[in-house]
Amino acid sequence: MHELGIMTSVLDAAKESAREAGATRLLKVSMSVGEMTEAIEDALVFAFEALTEGDPLTQGAELSITMVKPKSHCLECGATYEHDRFHMLCPECDSFATELLAGRELQIDSIEVDIPDA
Repeated sequence: MHELGIMTSVLDAAKESAREAGATRLLKVSMSVGEMTEAIEDALVFAFEALTEGDPLTQGAELSITMVKPKSHCLECGATYEHDRFHMLCPECDSFATELLAGRELQIDSIEVDIPDA
């Protein structure tokens, strides 16, 4: 289950940013995850919940995941199209000479934190 490793890294980065900002709590983490990473959304959520439980900085934090569909560009005919993980051939000309444009994302888009009044 590589989702646990992914969420460990995500939370480490989010907590570091929260601490640097002087936050007392991490409220929300928003991410984009490409379907080509083969990460399973439910497993990411489960790992996030398990890792935040009992941590005063992260307990009760919300996770928002945007799953990004694969999108490719055909190098033969120039078509741009969405597809699933298994059918990457160009639907216009059946070429296998394609370039993946989207679907491998694995990034933190934003975090929301609680910063006490100064």
